[in-house]
Amino acid sequence: MANELILNVTLGEARVARLENGVVSELYIERTREQGVVGNVYKGKVVRVLPGMQAAFVEIGLDRTAFLHAHDVVQEMTRFEADIDDEEVDEKERPRRFSHRPRKIEDLLKEGKDILVQVEKEPMGTKGARLTSHISLPGRYLVYMPTVNHIGISRRLGDQKERKRLRSLIESARPKGSGFIIRTACIGISDEEITADMQYLIRTWNEIEQKAAKAQSPAVVHAELDVLLRVVRDLFTSDINRLVIDNKEGHDRIREFVKNFMPGLKSTIQLYEGHEPIFDHYGIEIEITRALGQKVWLKSGGYIIIEQTEALTAIDVNTGRFVGRRNLDDTILKTNLEAVKEIVYQLRLRSIGGIIILDFIDMERMSDRQKVFNSLKEALKSDRARTTITKISDLGLVEMTRKRTREDLRRQLTDPCTYCEGKGYLKSPTTVCYEVFREIQREAQDSKGKQMVVFVHPQVANILYDEERRWLEILEERYKKRISVKTVAEYHMEQFDVAEG
Repeated sequence: MANELILNVTLGEARVARLENGVVSELYIERTREQGVVGNVYKGKVVRVLPGMQAAFVEIGLDRTAFLHAHDVVQEMTRFEADIDDEEVDEKERPRRFSHRPRKIEDLLKEGKDILVQVEKEPMGTKGARLTSHISLPGRYLVYMPTVNHIGISRRLGDQKERKRLRSLIESARPKGSGFIIRTACIGISDEEITADMQYLIRTWNEIEQKAAKAQSPAVVHAELDVLLRVVRDLFTSDINRLVIDNKEGHDRIREFVKNFMPGLKSTIQLYEGHEPIFDHYGIEIEITRALGQKVWLKSGGYIIIEQTEALTAIDVNTGRFVGRRNLDDTILKTNLEAVKEIVYQLRLRSIGGIIILDFIDMERMSDRQKVFNSLKEALKSDRARTTITKISDLGLVEMTRKRTREDLRRQLTDPCTYCEGKGYLKSPTTVCYEVFREIQREAQDSKGKQMVVFVHPQVANILYDEERRWLEILEERYKKRISVKTVAEYHMEQFDVAEG
C-alpha cells in the first residue's frame, strides 16, 4: 500500500498524519494559540547565571524563562545534534568536541547580556524551553549551521559516490567558518537545486543577523514554518505517494511551496472534498483515541501497559488472554515479539521521548532474548528520532532513550484529571471512613458538646450507615456523644469535615 500524508485543517488547529502502508505511524498537531517554538530564533536577555548548574536562564518572551547550558554557549566545543526528525547524522560525521577544558558559564555570560539563541526543545510540563546558541536553519536539502565549521552527511545516505559528490559541492560553496548538514533528500538532486537551497539559507541567516542588530530583547527574529509547510519540507519526500489535505487555502499554500522547492512532487498533492471528515475517512480518529489509552491490546490477546511520568515512561508486556498452543516459552516469545512492533509504533505515534523502560515477559532461553532484542533494533530503524537501547537484562528489562523535542501526544491533547488531581486514583470510600474515625477521635477529646456532626460525600455516607455503622456506635459509646452523618453532594470523594453539633 501507499505511503501518504493526510492533513486536516480546521479553525485554529492543523493535524498531520503520516500513513505507512495504510497505518498511522506519526501524528503532528499544532494549534494557533499554542504554536510550537522549536526552531524559532530569539534575541534574548540573560536574567540569571547559575555557576552550580553551569547554565543560565534567558528571557525570550515566553511564559517561562528558557534554559541555556554552558555546552550550548561555548563556541570552541562545537556540537550539533540534527533536530530534524528524519535526519540522523552518522557518528563519524559529527563535529568533535575539543579536548581542552571548557570555559565556565560565569565567564561566558553575564546577567543583562543580550544573546542570539534558538529553541532546541519545547517547554514541557513545568520546564521552560531548552536553548542553544548554535543556530541551525533547515532547508529542503540542507541544514545550515552558521556558527559551526563542519560538513555532516545523513547516515541514511549510503552511496559513497553520492556522498563524495555532495561533500565536494558543499565544500566549494559554503561561507568560510560555517557548516552544513546534507539531508537524505539530496539524493539524486542536481547541483543547481542544492546550491539554490544553500543560497536561500545563507540569505535567511543574513536577514536574521540584520534583524537581531535592530531588535530590542526579548524578540523573535526568525520564526520556523508552521506545521503544514514544516511537514511538507521535512516529510514530503520521494517515498510519499500522495499528500491529501481538506482545506482549500492550505492546499494552495502547499502547492505554491512545492512549486518553488520541489516541483516534481506537485502532481501528488490532492484536495479532499468528501462529505465525511478526512480523519474519519482514513481511520485516523480511532487511532488518536487509542493512543490516549493506557492499555493497548495485541492481536494475539496479549497487551501492553504504557505508564508515563515526568521522568520516564514504563511499558509493561503481558500475555493477557493469549495462552499459546505448544509450551510456555514459545507463548512468551511470541507475545514479546508481537509487543516489540506495537511498542515502536506507539512510541512514534504518541511522540514519547526521554528515558523509556521496557518490561518484557521474562524469557528463560538466551536465544529468545536475543531474538526479541534483534527484533527491537530492526523495528527502531524506521524511527526517525534518535534512539539508544541496552541489552535485555536477566529480569527482561530494556533501558532505552528516544530523543524528545516536543510534547508527547497525551500532554498535547489532555489535562490532568481535576478530580483525582492527576494521580489516576482515589482513596476508596472505606479508606475515607477510617480517616473519619481517626478525626472523630482527635476532635472528641477536646469537644465539650454532646453531639458531633460528620459531613461527607454520599458514597462515604452509605458506608458509614451500613458496613461501618458499628464502629460509629463504638465511638459514640466511648466518648458519650451522639454522632450524626450528613451528606454533601458537592464534596469531593476524599473530602470530609467533623464539627460539634
